[in-house]
Amino acid sequence: MFIIYSAIMKITLNISDIVMKRLKEESTRSGKTMSELIETALRIMLSHEKTQKKILELPLFDGGEFLVDISNRDYLYDVMDKI
Repeated sequence: MFIIYSAIMKITLNISDIVMKRLKEESTRSGKTMSELIETALRIMLSHEKTQKKILELPLFDGGEFLVDISNRDYLYDVMDKI
């Protein structure tokens, strides 16, 4: 014996006019309802959240003091010409 429960919830969303226009166009093109498209998009987004790895922090290095005063353009050019 199989029992299937359906939990459908109706909600109100604030969607920008531009996104709504594209949603309607995609709905017409694909033959799917706007609700189906929104639910699919949410499922994709939520499934990616679980698989995304935490972004690692990049290591920091102390390069020491500046060897050239970069505010002195002439001196900077002189040093660059010697390299």
